[in-house]
Amino acid sequence: MSTTYTLDTATSRATPTPAPMKRLTVPAIRARKGGDPLVMLTAYTVRMAQLLDPHCDLLLVGDSLGQVIYGLPSTIPVTLEMMAAHGAAVVRGSYHAVVVIDMPFGSYESSPEQAFASASYLLKETGAAAVKLEGGEVMAPTVRFLVERGIPVMGHVGLTPQAVNALGGYGARGRSQAEAAKILDDARAIDRAGAFGLVIEGVVEPIAIEATRSVDCVTIGIGASAQCDGQVLVIDDMLGMFDRTPRFVKRFDDLAGRISAAVKAYAQDVRGRTFPGPEQTYAPKD
Repeated sequence: MSTTYTLDTATSRATPTPAPMKRLTVPAIRARKGGDPLVMLTAYTVRMAQLLDPHCDLLLVGDSLGQVIYGLPSTIPVTLEMMAAHGAAVVRGSYHAVVVIDMPFGSYESSPEQAFASASYLLKETGAAAVKLEGGEVMAPTVRFLVERGIPVMGHVGLTPQAVNALGGYGARGRSQAEAAKILDDARAIDRAGAFGLVIEGVVEPIAIEATRSVDCVTIGIGASAQCDGQVLVIDDMLGMFDRTPRFVKRFDDLAGRISAAVKAYAQDVRGRTFPGPEQTYAPKD
């Protein structure tokens, strides 16, 4: 039986309970290659992890939290400490999904040894099962170094947000033959290095299909193709929490609109002195 953190129900709204289910493993995810599509979403908090966990195979503690949670202009300023804090929260809030945590910009690029120090810190601090890092062929030796030392790695090719300054923006990648060939070479290099999974982001669809067919690891698409082995979205995007929706996102709700309506109703009740009412106040005992 898998159990989650035990919290005092008298003082905490987060009350994880033991669940008669084993958490999925990295080998189990890799074995899904070519099988039922994998479901992956980002999560940054205990409560969101609790809500997503029963429906997801993987939860990604993405460095997108820099923009989603902290309002930063990009993922570049995100720190290891930020990732560790949110990663630990997501692990505490889940019992089923494999939790993957992003390695932030600057925490792994300089050497395999730096990457190992950062990855081991994140796994120790959070209890996550794997790390994710961006980059293609140039990062293959680092991926191999980590995998050979017992750290499961998910790669990330195509549109790599940490390289936004070098790429010149968030446009789709692979429109030229040279760039398409480079993305495919990157995917194959990361696969050969031992990654169990590979996020393919923001590429023209034929590249995502070809990459999925040419690697042994599972591929997770975002702005790629339904033919990938699975899909991932930023949870706040698919729930409609922001005004701007990227082209590759399908809004499954308008949560921002519903929150706004609820807060408007609350404000009206407060200003009209109809809240709190008898049901929300305490009467003296007889």
